[in-house]
Amino acid sequence: MTFRDRPEGRRAPASEPDWLTLGQAAKYLGVAQSTIRKWSDQGRVPAFYTPGGHRRYRRGDLETFLERSGPGGRTAGGPTVLIVDDDEGTRALVRASLELEGFDVREAASGPEGLSVLEQDPPDLILLDVMMPQMDGWEMLRRVQEQHGGAIPVVMFSGQVDEASAGEAVERGASGFIGKPFDPRQLIDRAKQILGARPV
Repeated sequence: MTFRDRPEGRRAPASEPDWLTLGQAAKYLGVAQSTIRKWSDQGRVPAFYTPGGHRRYRRGDLETFLERSGPGGRTAGGPTVLIVDDDEGTRALVRASLELEGFDVREAASGPEGLSVLEQDPPDLILLDVMMPQMDGWEMLRRVQEQHGGAIPVVMFSGQVDEASAGEAVERGASGFIGKPFDPRQLIDRAKQILGARPV
C-alpha cells in the first residue's frame, strides 16, 4: 500500500519530543517491527506518518495500548513464541514465518537473555537452539524446567541431528526436536500442533 493509499492522513509534528520511530515503538512494546506494523494496519495502535511516509508513534498511545493489552503488550490475538538462538539470520527467518501465521514472536540471542525475557513475561512456547555460547540450550532447558516445570513447552533445534539428540531432548523434558538447517514450515507446524492443544 502506497503512502497516498493509507487511510490515515495525520502527520506527526517534528517538534514533539515523545514521538517514537517504528523500531523504537517495537522495542518499547517488546514485539517485532512487523508485529506493530500489522497492529497499526489493523487500527489497534494509532500511527502517524511523516511527509516521507514513515510511521511515528506517540508514547502516550503506546502506554494506553499496554494498559489495555496487558503485560508486555500481550494481546489476545495469538499465542506468544520465544525464539532463543545466537544466529540473527535464523531468528529473523523463523520470526517472519511465524508472524505470517498469526503468532506474536519475541527473540533472545542467548540463554541468559532468553531467561530474562521468560521471567518478564512467560511465552506460550519456546523454540530453543542447542548450540549457543555462554549457556547452551540444554542448560537453558534445565532452568526452564526448574522454574516452570512442564507448563511451557520447549521445541529444541540443532545442526547436530541424530536420533540420540532427539531422544535426549524428550528425556530432558522438551516437547520436540528439529534438525537445523531446517524448513521453517516444520517449526510452524510443530508450534501449531503444540499450541493448538493448549488453552491460550
